[in-house]
Parts: sequence; structure tokens; C-alpha cells
Amino acid sequence: MAAVAGEVRVLPASPNWYSSRCSDTSSDGRFFGFAARHRVCLLDVGGAAPAFYGELAGHTERISAFAFCRCPGQGGLCASGSDDGTVRLWDAEALAAAGEHGMHQNAITALHWSPLVKDLIVSGDEKGIIVCYWHNRSDSQQFFPEPRTVFCLTCSPHHENLVAIGYKDGMVVIIDISRKREVLHRLRGHDDEIHCLAWCPVPGEERLPAWQEELQVVPSEEGKVPNGELTQDTTTKKGCYLASGSKDQTIRIWSCTRGRSVMTLKLPPTKRRGGAVDPAVKERIWLTVHWPPGHPTEIVSSSFGGELLLWDLTQPAKRKWTLLGSSEGQNHSRIVFNLSSVKHQDKELLFSISMDRDVKCWDLSALECSWTMPSLGGFVYSLAFSPVDTGCLAIGVGDSMIRVWNTLSVNNIYDVKTFWQSIKSKVTALSWHPTKEGCLAFGTDDGKVGIFDTLSSSAKNKPPQISSTYHKKTVYALAWGPPTPPLSSGGEGEQPSVTLYSCAGEGIVFQHNPWKLNGEANDINKVIRDTNSIKHKLPAHTEISWKPDGKLLALGNEDGSIEIFQAPNLKLLCTIQQHHKLINAIRWHHEHGSQPELSYLIASGSINATIYVHNLKSVIESTSESPLTITEPFRTLAGHTAKITSLSWSPHHEGRLVSACYDGTAQVWDVLKEEPLCNYRGHQGRLLSVQWSPVDSDSVYTGADDFSVHKWQISKQEHTRPPQGRKSIELEKKRSMQPKVKTKKKKPTGKSPAKQDLSDAVNGDESTKETLLEENGVSEHEGGKAQEAELPDKGSMTVSKDTSSSACDYSSFSLPKPFVTQKATPVKKDPPKEKPIPDASLKKRKPRSILPFSTFMDHRSKDELHQDCLTLATCLKTKDNDDVSPDLKDRIHLGLFTDRASLHKMIDMEGKHHLENGHPELFQQLMLWKGDMKGVLQAAAERGELTDQLVAISPMVGYQAWVWTVEAFAKQLCFQEQYVKAASHLLSIHKVYEAVELLKVNHFYREAIVIAKARLRPEDPILKELYTSWAAVLEKDGHYSMAAKCYLGASSPYDAVKVLAKKGDATSLKTAAELALISGEEELSATLSFRCAQDLLLSRNWVGAQEVLQQHKTLFGQRLVFCLNELLCKCLSERHPCDQKSPVPLCYHNWELNREASFLDMVIEVWQNVLGMDTTEQATCAQEQLRSIEHPPSTSNTHPKQVLFHISHDLTLAALSYQTAAWDEAVKSILGAVTRSYDAGNFTLMQDICSIILPEGCDNLRHKLDNTDSQGMDACRSLEGFVAYRLLYDLWWNPPKDSLVLQKAGLDPVLCPSEQTALENSYISGHSSPEETPHQTAAEMDENLCNTTEAHRCETESDSRTSSVDLVDRQSKLNGCKVLLSEETAALQNTQRDIAEVQQILADMIHQHQQQRNNLQENTNGSTQESNPQQSSETELDKPCSDSNQMNCKDEVKEPITLPELTKQLLKAKQKLAEFPDNLKMFPFPDVLECCLVLLHTGSQCPPELHRQALDLLRKHGSASIYKKAGTKFLT
Repeated sequence: MAAVAGEVRVLPASPNWYSSRCSDTSSDGRFFGFAARHRVCLLDVGGAAPAFYGELAGHTERISAFAFCRCPGQGGLCASGSDDGTVRLWDAEALAAAGEHGMHQNAITALHWSPLVKDLIVSGDEKGIIVCYWHNRSDSQQFFPEPRTVFCLTCSPHHENLVAIGYKDGMVVIIDISRKREVLHRLRGHDDEIHCLAWCPVPGEERLPAWQEELQVVPSEEGKVPNGELTQDTTTKKGCYLASGSKDQTIRIWSCTRGRSVMTLKLPPTKRRGGAVDPAVKERIWLTVHWPPGHPTEIVSSSFGGELLLWDLTQPAKRKWTLLGSSEGQNHSRIVFNLSSVKHQDKELLFSISMDRDVKCWDLSALECSWTMPSLGGFVYSLAFSPVDTGCLAIGVGDSMIRVWNTLSVNNIYDVKTFWQSIKSKVTALSWHPTKEGCLAFGTDDGKVGIFDTLSSSAKNKPPQISSTYHKKTVYALAWGPPTPPLSSGGEGEQPSVTLYSCAGEGIVFQHNPWKLNGEANDINKVIRDTNSIKHKLPAHTEISWKPDGKLLALGNEDGSIEIFQAPNLKLLCTIQQHHKLINAIRWHHEHGSQPELSYLIASGSINATIYVHNLKSVIESTSESPLTITEPFRTLAGHTAKITSLSWSPHHEGRLVSACYDGTAQVWDVLKEEPLCNYRGHQGRLLSVQWSPVDSDSVYTGADDFSVHKWQISKQEHTRPPQGRKSIELEKKRSMQPKVKTKKKKPTGKSPAKQDLSDAVNGDESTKETLLEENGVSEHEGGKAQEAELPDKGSMTVSKDTSSSACDYSSFSLPKPFVTQKATPVKKDPPKEKPIPDASLKKRKPRSILPFSTFMDHRSKDELHQDCLTLATCLKTKDNDDVSPDLKDRIHLGLFTDRASLHKMIDMEGKHHLENGHPELFQQLMLWKGDMKGVLQAAAERGELTDQLVAISPMVGYQAWVWTVEAFAKQLCFQEQYVKAASHLLSIHKVYEAVELLKVNHFYREAIVIAKARLRPEDPILKELYTSWAAVLEKDGHYSMAAKCYLGASSPYDAVKVLAKKGDATSLKTAAELALISGEEELSATLSFRCAQDLLLSRNWVGAQEVLQQHKTLFGQRLVFCLNELLCKCLSERHPCDQKSPVPLCYHNWELNREASFLDMVIEVWQNVLGMDTTEQATCAQEQLRSIEHPPSTSNTHPKQVLFHISHDLTLAALSYQTAAWDEAVKSILGAVTRSYDAGNFTLMQDICSIILPEGCDNLRHKLDNTDSQGMDACRSLEGFVAYRLLYDLWWNPPKDSLVLQKAGLDPVLCPSEQTALENSYISGHSSPEETPHQTAAEMDENLCNTTEAHRCETESDSRTSSVDLVDRQSKLNGCKVLLSEETAALQNTQRDIAEVQQILADMIHQHQQQRNNLQENTNGSTQESNPQQSSETELDKPCSDSNQMNCKDEVKEPITLPELTKQLLKAKQKLAEFPDNLKMFPFPDVLECCLVLLHTGSQCPPELHRQALDLLRKHGSASIYKKAGTKFLT
């Protein structure tokens, strides 16, 4: 981790993508750090140009967050958070670790170093856990504000306890991390990922007058704190603005005091320079925001295509934004992820990192780009200096792009052009044309070969030429060389002076014609075979190198041999058999030295760590016809401890070579002296490529799998030789393994999975898989994502290995090169360094042998087997002579080699063996081979071991056997409860009825019906039976709608209707009614519709009810009733608005009502206008319909809504009579409605109905009646009685307004039904009808009246202020109540009361008697009774009177009444009743004595005459104890 020694220039690894803060600047302005994979790269940005400072290595997985400490004097401290769940602290200057913590259990997604607390680091992870860590005291605290993925977080620069957190789903939360631990605000507004949060650098929220317009806030409110949530701290009081950038393409400015958004900025649709963006492609967007210090009114943000925008927040109207970087090429070309700024000397600098892999520095005052630092997103596989354009270095990178670096540029030391068109895969090989400027050939991981023109002015947009011939595997090497046949043979006019040769992983070298890349390339193996008459298989080629003068070609092979061919016909001159492992690099010495013989030197490196140099001068000059074999090297360069990946001769020296190695170092050698000169150890990974600088003899360029290119100076290195010994090897091994990641890995942002490489070695043993974190997740070009798995150079692929030749074999953890030889060669396997991963296919168990006994017998000792041969020969000889089956005795297994009879014996023996060992399936298979299938089937059927396979092959035996087997199998399946499968098998032998019956019996009705319907005639009775059986089961289980479908299927719509209606709720009834209508069941449909309508009425849905009824003409009368009911309910609810608190919403029609007319007129008008009742015939018809319906009398237990419905029925009849002018009928119907409410004990309802129907009393009606019609007159009299009864109570309960009674008298609330009864559904039964329960009514009255009588009287008499006018008016009204004081009616009611009383006593006696009998039966087992039955009967008999009135009990206890006496009393009373005229008994009438009592209670208001009359009636008829008690006050 030490800083790179000397003057090193570096193209570093690319910054990581999709993180909210993975780059930052130190507060002193010296360092800019960014996360690159699992390391942090530090640039020294103090000077005019950036310089690579070093790397911070330690994390094992991708770093997702990085921040510097902001405290003065501690500018070098920084912290990083990673997917490995750890937070690490670093000292940037020393490049050393300074601490770590692992509080997070999950991948960390965001981190910030508090700007106010110098040792506080706040981090958040993908599960939503926030950890605050104070590193000086190693203290920590956890928060869990939201169970969501944290995307970004930032600590407030003004208040040390405030932290803002942005989440994946668009929520922003501000928390207080002090002891309060509270969430201050949840800011909702964004609807996608929050990419960045930035606090305003200046505290307070009154800075920007332009904002108030959007807020519409009165200035005086500015200071107010919402909900008083924030502390008294002044900075908090003043608040602070917070900016957030989100994937939803908006930036929002939030007020922290109000907890709401004060401004929203929408990204403008800026056009990408270099063509518009395709509107169909969804734009990739990352919206980061930065609020530069000292600029409270300006914000910098990223935009769609990589542009940066500076927003001026003071512009109120059209939000004003300015583009950074006006001139071409200054802006990023892809989305920008992070922005950070720093004050440096007098300038304010802004740093940005982007998906285009550039780091840019901007001058904020000029809005111009100061410098750009390119970076690399993959392994550096190849380096190549142009032979024509000096200093122009091409770099082939694993991020599918080629970089061309002008290393001699003066103004910009990082002058790099990028080429990516049409590459779409890792660039593994490069080669410049020897003479043509700007012509660069490239080869890729997917076998593509192409040529770029790097010079053309529009180079950035010009795609390369691609050869139409692809390699099957990775391209390892490219070389330009003279044409060889067939290209060299000419014939077609002019030919290119040089052609392009490519060598790839499948071991083939192609020659491509650069003038005709679309033509077929030639495999040079053909030429080699023809020229050298080779018949055997050629070795697979792995490296290609032409001697610079173009006369010799060296081919390196997979078996470690190097072959030298002579151009142009590729005659084989010699083979170098030195390396025994795959050749990675071959390089010829240059030709421009002072010693020309050195140009015959050829250096080669392989998977073995040793480099060999051979001198081919003598070979080339030799005249030998046949090729030579060289086994002795000219020089041996030993020292590296892992495979050699690349070599480069110095163009400035003679015999000086540099090598790149997997041990992580580059080594400079003096070849002639075999001496190591200098070792470079600045890389953090394995080296893959090396080039000596063509312009500076002291500089070398190296590329490695740490994603970087280093330019270093030989003279400044402290080491001279590669690291040695076991320890160093372990270190190197560790380092090279560092990028390994878990194969199963979730990326926290959900953006893109970490890329991995899983290329396998061919050897079975060597299946080590290396997984390497790819460059920032994804490499993308032209909108597409190219999956990037890092691929090694060819070196790691070996077929035949020999460990002995190298001190340490590194191949076991090297990255293998996918490569297959054409034919299997014998493979020498070396012991693996790591435990091989067992192949999945090997894990499968060997299948069980079908002939285990004979197999075993053939694996005995040699002597036994020899004996077998002799026995067999003897047997066969005997058979030839005697023609008798040989007796093999105990050697039954030899039956395999003799006749059929013996074989059968052997098969039986083996079969028996299988059955004993519990493998019947193998026995069955043997029997099948033998041909004895019938026996097998019978045996299997008996044992219940039939299988699908046996059934399938049973037809071999014959049709009958097959049918028998299938039946047996079906039975077996039934035992195993696989009924459906059994039925299917029965179908296969055409037993349809049996299959259906089987399914039906086992309740598989659905399946049975499918089979029956599919296979039987439609009229088959079994179908109907199936439907009805299933329907019965379904009905029993309550699945009514399903049952209805079954009945419909069985053509029984009537049953379907019945079952649907069974549930009885409104929707079921409605459906059932419609179904009945469809099926032609008119009457049933009408009944159900009426039931449904009644249900809807209970839920107060009149609209629904009318809809249901209107389908049936026969229900027209009911429609009238429902209509009247609705209007009546409307009237009642208007009278008692307080009672409208109903749980169900009311559903009224919006009819136009004539409020001026009387209620019945209004109803009739609605009937005519809405329901279309125009003619008298219709009215008469409806009347007949309704008359036919009898409703039972109401009692106090009848549901209020039911009572109201019955009343509506009566009133409908009244209205119809009214319309047809049948006045006597109308009176009777109205009387019915009034008495019904009276019988139901609902006094208020009775009052309301009287006042709604008869607001003016009964006089109008009386005039219309025919005087001769006595019944009509009687009914009218009764109705008048009830109207008067209502009036009487009204006058008594509502005394004169000026009297103080209401204020002072303690009125019992039970006496105010008008206040207390609730509309319709909650009436309290104020009074029951006297005929039914006289005791109760009287008792209630007594109790209630007694309480208040005195108070009333005192108040009324003593009150001097009662107005005489009012009194006169009330008295006249009371006179109207005279109709109630009917002597005849009082006598009748008294008699009825007597009868009721006697009947009650009789009933009690019977009840008593039954109880005694029960008791006697219980005690028959001899236990004596406690008391005399006679006695108990007496005591029980007293009870009724004690209930009715306890005062009078004393008199009655003495004399128990006997049964005869009672009967006598009853007879007498009934005779008396018969004497009364019938017209009195026909219609009900209010209780006369009750009315007398009420009149007397009204005191001074009551006219004297009425007072007297009331007293007389009381004296005469008030014999019942309850009236005696109530009347004592008036009668004494």
C-alpha cells in the first residue's frame, strides 16, 4: 500500500458506479479520493495536473461509500464503507489503515463523516440500519428509522445531531441522533430512488425572497416552528434548507422547520451533443446534487447525458440553469454519479466522476473543465506502441474499450482517446500496422478481429472494420507480417504488403487480408502441412511473433514448443523444445543495434516462471534440409515465481528485456549477463502486459489486473530482483486472490450484479474457479449492457503440466484460459494445489446391476476364473457329444455361455436374488427378458406391486391379460387412495360407467361429471344423478351458488332457484328471483323479489327495492307500499333529524315532492307521476292485491321497521280508498295504521302518524262519511278517540310556556317519549295497549305519575304568572277530549280487564300444577318433599296479585281462590261482555280510565265539567287495584 516510488504516471481503475458518495476531496484540497472496486484510489490534485498518489487496499468487496474527515488539521483522515459490511478508517497521507468496525450485518450503501463532530462517522446499509460510530472512543449507536434500503445520507453542517437519509423508494427522513433519537420529519414528494442529499451551506431559511411565492407564506409565519418539534437550539430554530436529487428527474428543496418541499426543479431535456437521444429508449438517469460552500443560492446537479447544470435559485419565474463546459468535449458523455468541491488557493474546484470512466475537475467560477483524468474499467490485457506515431500507446482493456494515449502530449499528460464502437467484448490483443499511421488491429474475448482507424477526424464515431472470420475462443495475439500463401501467390493483381495474423484460444492462426476483411481468412496450418508434408496433428498455437524483417515466423504452442518457419511458404526450420508448458509470450530482438547478430535472439515466456532466450543465428544459416530441434537455451532468466504473461525488449539498449509476471511485479533483465537489474512492485495485482517506452530509455509501461496502467522509471526502483521464497509467494498469492468475491452476491443498489469470471480449466483436477470483481458493475455501450466477466491471458490454460520444472507452480490459482485441443491427448495430471471441486456428474450413484450374482462370480480370484474356463470347456464338449444340457452344478453363472435352459436357470437364480433383496422391479425386468411376462403380472398383482411400467408392457401377453392387469391395477390404486388415476386406467379399457361410479363414490364429482359428459350420451340418466348428488353435498356444505349450477346442469331450474334463495341475503334473493324469471317460474320469482325488496328495505335501500319489484306486474301494489314507506320515512326523519345517525347510508329516490299538499295527496301524485298509476282500474287492482295480504297484529316485540312497513301497507290502502272516494274504507285503514302503532307500544310513532295523516283532526273525514253507514261512523269515532288521546298527552306533557314547571318539576324521563324515542328503529315502548297488559300499563303510569303529581300540582296552583289567554285556549282544546270520556266504553273495558285478570290467574294455576307434577316425578325415588303441595300452590297463587300490587296483597292472602270460583267469575264477566252492543266492540279505543287520570293530572287547566266527569268514571269503574291506587289522591 506504500506510495508508488518515483515519478509514476498512472491510468487508474475506474470509480465505482451507482453510489451516492464514493468519491470525496480532502478539506485541505490536496487529495481527491474515489472508490475503484474494492480499493480507494487517491489522486494528488494540489498541482496544476493531477498525479496518482496511491491506493488504500483492505476491503474484500466493492466499496460503496467514501468520505474525508472535514476537521481542520485532520484532512488526511478518511473512511470507506463496503459491500463486505465493514467501515474502515484510513490515513491518506501515509496510505495506512487507521481502524475499522463491523457493526453492519449487511452491505453498506452510504456513509458520511460528520462535518461538526470530528470523530463521528454515520453509515447506512441496504436493510435500513443506521450506525453512528465515534472512532476516538470506539463508541457506537444504532438507529432504525425505516425498514427500507438506504440510498444516501448526509450529516447537517449546522446541527451536529441532524442526519438526512434518502431511501430507495423516494422517502427522505431527517433524524435526531442525540438522546432524543426521534424522527423529526418524513419528507414525502419523490416517487423513486433518492440519489443524493445536500444541505444548504448557510443556515437559516429566510435567505431567498423569490421562494416565498411558491410557498404563499406570510412573512410573519416564517419563524414559527411546526408542531413545536424542534429544540430551542438557535441553529435549529433558524432551520436549514436541504436539497435532494431523485431518479424521478426532479430536485426538491425542503424546509427543515416546516418539514415540506418549498421548491421543485425539473431537469430540462438537454440534448446530448453528438445526436439526439432516441425517445423510445428510457433514459438512464442518476441525479446527484451538490451545494457548493459559500453559494447558498446556487446548486450544481447532474443531468441526463452527463451534462452538469448550475441552477440559480433566486430566479423565481423560469428556473434558470447554466450548462458547465461550453466547448465541445468538455462534458462527460455518460451520467455523472458524484460531485464534490474544494477551495484551492483562490479557485473553487469541483470534481465529478461518471459512467464514462473520466474524472473531471471544473473551475466553478469560469464553469470550464480544468482537466480530465481517464480511468480503466477492466483488466489491462494488452499494450502496444505505434511504430509510426511515436509515443502513441494503445491499451486493450476488459471494459470493451480501447484507449489510445498520446504519452508525449505537453498540455495534457492524460491525452487519451477512447474507442468502443462495435467491440462489445474484452479487448485482449492489439497490434499497430508497421507503416500505416493510425491503423490499429484489435482482437477480443469473443473471437472477433477488427481494425480501427484512430486518426480520422470523426474517429470517435467511425466504427471499425470487422473481419468476417471469427475465432471460436479468445484472441490471444495479433501480428502484422508478410503475406503467406494463398495471399502471397499473387495472381489477383496487387496484394497488400503486410497481412494480419491472429492467434486464439482454439489453437488456430488465421491470416486476414486487411484490404478485404469481409472475405474468408486463411488457416495457416494448411500451408504448413502442404509445405512440410506433415500428416500428424499439428499442436495448438498460443502465440505468434514475426521477426521484424519479416523473414521468420515464430509460433508458440500449447505443449511448450516453439516452431520457427521461413517466409513466405512457412518451411519449418527448427523446433525449440525448452518450455514444457503453454507459451504466453515470444519476442524477437530489435534490428537497429550495433551488434547485428543480436537480432537473432528470441525471448520466450510460458506458464513456467523461467524465461529462456535462444540464439537462432546458426540454425538459420545452416543448410540442413530437415528441421532441427533445439534443447539448449542461449540464456536462462530465472527469478520470477509465477507465470510470465508478457515480454518487451528495450529499443534503446542491446540485450535488455523487461518481463511481466503473475507474481505482481515487472522485472528488467540484462540478458547477456543473465542478471536482474530492477524490479517494479507498484501494482496491486497480477501483471498482464508490458511495453518499454520508445522515447525514454528509463521508462516502462505495465498493465495489470488491478485495472491500471503504470508508467515507471527503472532508475528509481529500490528492488533489483523479483520477491523470493515461500513467504513472498504466499503474500503474492493473497494479493492476487484479493478480488475474490462470494459467488452469490446481492448488489445493494439493485443496479447490476458484481461480474464474475468462472472459466474452467480443461483438466478434471484443475477446476479452480476464480471470481473477480468486474469494473464497477457493468460495462455498457450504446445503451446495451455487455456482461463483463474478467478473462485471463492465455497463460493460465494448460493441458499437460509438469510441476517439477518450476520452483512453485502458480497455475492452480491462475485464471484458466478456455481452450480445447482438437483430439484428446494423454494428460499428465499434477497434484492440485487446491481441493478440486468434484464434478456433479460423478456424484450420481452407479446404477444397480441387473445381474449382480453372475457379475460377482466373474470378479473372483484368478484361480477360480481359470477353473471356470475349464468347467465351461468340459460342459460344452460334453454337450457336443451327448446333446444333453450340461450340468453346471454350483457354477450356474456359466449359463451365460451355454444353452438356453442353463440361461433360464441363471435368470431364475438372479431373480430370486433380487426378490430377496427387495428389488422386485429388477426381478420383473429379468422375467420380461426371459419372456415369462404372465407370471410376473400375476405375482405383482397378488402382492399389490403393479406399476405403470408393468401395465404398459402387459399387452405383450395378450388382450385379456392386459384388461385383467388394468383392472387389478385400478383396485390397487384404490387401496392407495389414488382414485382419479384408477379411473383413468379404467377408461383405458373402456369401462366408463365403472370409472364414473368409482369417482362418484369417493366424492370426486367434478372429475366424474367431466368423464360422463365427455364419454356418455347427453340423455344418459347417470349425468343427472351425478349433478343432483353433487348438488346435495354442496348444499349441505353451504356452497349454494355451486349447487345451483349443478341443478341447472341437471335441468332443474326450480331447485336451483330454491337453493340460491336459501342463504336469504338480498343479493342471493335477487339472483334467485332473476333466475326464476328466466326459468319461467313467475310466481316464485315474484315471492323472492318481494322478500329481497323487504331485505333491502331493512337496510333502507328504497331505490334497490323498487328496482327489484318493478320486474313483476303482480307486485305493483307492493311498489305503492314501498313508495309510501319511503315518503313516510322521509317525513319522520325530517321531524326527528337528531335520530338520523344510521350505520347504513340511506338510499332515497330524488323525486320531486309537492310539499304544499297533504301527505296522502303528495303520495298519490308521486304514484301517478313516477309509478304510472293513472287509471281507477289500476288503483282498484292494486287495492285487491294488497287486501289479500293479512299482516299479524303488532306487539311491543315487533321490529320497529316491520311495524312501519305494516303501517305503510295500511296507509297505502287508505290512499287507494281516498283516490277511489271509498271514505269508510279509508277511515278504517287509517284507524288500522294508528292502532297498529298504538299496539306496538310506540306512542311517538302514533302521534307522528296522526299529525302527518290528519293534521286538522277528523272533521273533514266525518263530513265525507255516509251517516247511514254505522260501521264507518264507529270507525270514525274510534279514530277521533285516538286523535284526542294524542292531543290529551300533548297538552299534559307540554304545559304553558310561561309556567316554571319544566324547569323545576323533576319529570321522569320515561314520561317524555317525544324527546326520547328514536325514529323507526329505537322507539322505547312508552305504553302498551291496555287490552293486552293492563297491569303493566297501569303500574307504569302509577309509578311515573305519582312521582310527579305533587310537583305538577304545587307548581301549577302557586304559579301566578300563568297566562289566562293560554289557559282558555288549552281548556278549549281539552274540551275536544270529551269524546274520550265514554261511559259505555269504560264499562266495556272494565269487563275486558276482569276477563283478562281471571284468565291470567287460570294460566298461572295451570303452570303451577305442571311444575308440581314435574317435581313429584323427580322425587319418586323416595325423597320426601319439603312442604305440602297444597301449601306451595297457595303461596304460588298469591304471587300474581303480589306482582300486580303489593299494597292489596294483605287482603288477598287470606282467601286463596278456588277453581270453581274462578270459572264462575269468568262466566259472569263473559255474559256481561255479551250484553254490550257490537259496534262498541268492533274498533279499539284508548283506555278511558287512563284518560281520566291524565285529565285530573292536568289540574287547573282542566275545565270543571270534564274534571267532574272524570272523577265519576273513576269512582264507578276504577275497581281494579291499580286504578284505585292511582286515583286515591283525587277520590279522597
